[in-house]
Amino acid sequence: MMAPQVFVLSGMGINCERETAAALRLAGASVDIVHISSLLLGRSSLQDAQLVVFPGGFSFGDHLGAGQALANRIRYRQMPSSQTLFTELATFVDDGGFLLGICNGFQVLAKLGLVPNTRGKHIQEVSLAENLSGRYENRWCRLATATDGPARSLASPEPIELPVRHGEGRVVFRDRAIRQSVIDQSLNWLTYVSQDGVPATAFPENPNGADLSCAGLCDPTGHVFGLMPHPEAFATPYMHYNWPRRRRDEESFERKADGLQLVRSLLRWMSQDGANTLDGPRGTL
Repeated sequence: MMAPQVFVLSGMGINCERETAAALRLAGASVDIVHISSLLLGRSSLQDAQLVVFPGGFSFGDHLGAGQALANRIRYRQMPSSQTLFTELATFVDDGGFLLGICNGFQVLAKLGLVPNTRGKHIQEVSLAENLSGRYENRWCRLATATDGPARSLASPEPIELPVRHGEGRVVFRDRAIRQSVIDQSLNWLTYVSQDGVPATAFPENPNGADLSCAGLCDPTGHVFGLMPHPEAFATPYMHYNWPRRRRDEESFERKADGLQLVRSLLRWMSQDGANTLDGPRGTL
């Protein structure tokens, strides 16, 4: 079975592409770091990828609206093919491709309407607003994964830990109808939880004040995922903030890196779902 081919996007101020690529390679993917301009200019093609990742980082300064600035370039900049990259991304997903947006990358996918896309119209339904704390938050969070809905294949039997690093990560819904659609379709696939596993509504367990304690959303197809925490920042056991104690006390220490396991779950889901639905280069999982 061939390794899935992944494009990790770079450029426009994004600065987490190398560690994201490293985590994907550890998980078993074949990865190319591709500058967004290479896609916009037609020098690279989405047809050569099965998964496209919008990494975290500081695109356009990481200020509120930074995701909008990059999303506008993707949505409106005409390519040599006379298409826009947005049109090609939407077609990519329709054809069975996968998208992953991390932190600022999640914001981009949300601004493009690619996630949660509850009505299939690619209209922006959520935004990532300023943290209620009023400051940049860099802290580890406890998270629960959904056991049903489109992202159930990414579920972990126990809560996981990942760090967040953002100033604007508070999920807010456009209206009550969108919020209810997310609930009804089980699109809230990653939830901030307290130590007892209850959805966290207060700081610091919920680091930004997100509605529904939401740390990640997917679309109804289970092919587009966005999350605020950084899985690439926990790709080996030694990246955990408390690794000396964990190595001493936990027999499974060498096997436990929640971010890496999350990425591996996504690649497995791609192989199970995508191998049966994709044609050509993207179907050779």
